[in-house]
Amino acid sequence: MDNRLDIIIPVYNERENFESTYKHLKEKVTSSWRVLLVYDFPKDTTLEIAEPISKTEDRLLLIQNESVGALGAIKTGFVHADAPAVLVLMVDDSPELIGSIDKMVDMFYKENATIVAPSRYMEGGKSSGNNFIKSILSRVAGISMNFLIRIPVHDATNATRMYSKKFLDATPIKSKRGFEFTLELTLKAYFSGGKIIEIPTIWRERTVGTSRFQILLWLPAYMRWYLYGIRRYWIGGKP
Repeated sequence: MDNRLDIIIPVYNERENFESTYKHLKEKVTSSWRVLLVYDFPKDTTLEIAEPISKTEDRLLLIQNESVGALGAIKTGFVHADAPAVLVLMVDDSPELIGSIDKMVDMFYKENATIVAPSRYMEGGKSSGNNFIKSILSRVAGISMNFLIRIPVHDATNATRMYSKKFLDATPIKSKRGFEFTLELTLKAYFSGGKIIEIPTIWRERTVGTSRFQILLWLPAYMRWYLYGIRRYWIGGKP
């Protein structure tokens, strides 16, 4: 059985965070994995660490963003991934989350899942150090969608997800800005009858570098998909 995992990590000058993340992957993940590191420009500081590693380890692949921004980097990664399971991993994700990747892979293949979704807001999950407004909006969005449309996730906006490559290839992404593609894909999987599995995760705000999450800029795009989910469930028909 092909139990491979491609891990897409979008970066923008993340030298220190990537060094730590890659170290945790090597220490904590025993599954057959490969990292697709997607960067925006050749002088990205992340490459100072990543390029020497990629010359000695074939499970680190460096790919230049074929578009711009975080969404462009992730879509570029989706195109280049060829494993049946594809994980989007943020470079500042917690060691605890990285430590749960083997469990995610196991559940993905055993359950023939479309999406495996780590959750900060289900029982056993935790989020700490987050911006207060961002935390409240994220929590309310996830929990309310779980209640209103019975989607089997409590953390609808967490960008870290494991996807079926087959599902990704068959599902055009209409999002235009940032990480709202996560909500879009989760809703599309739900309404198409895909199997979504949720596991608890621990997430902590980054201590190195600056997050590129732009809550005020991206909020209207999140609202678009939030309202799409409500309308689709109550007017267009339940899954």
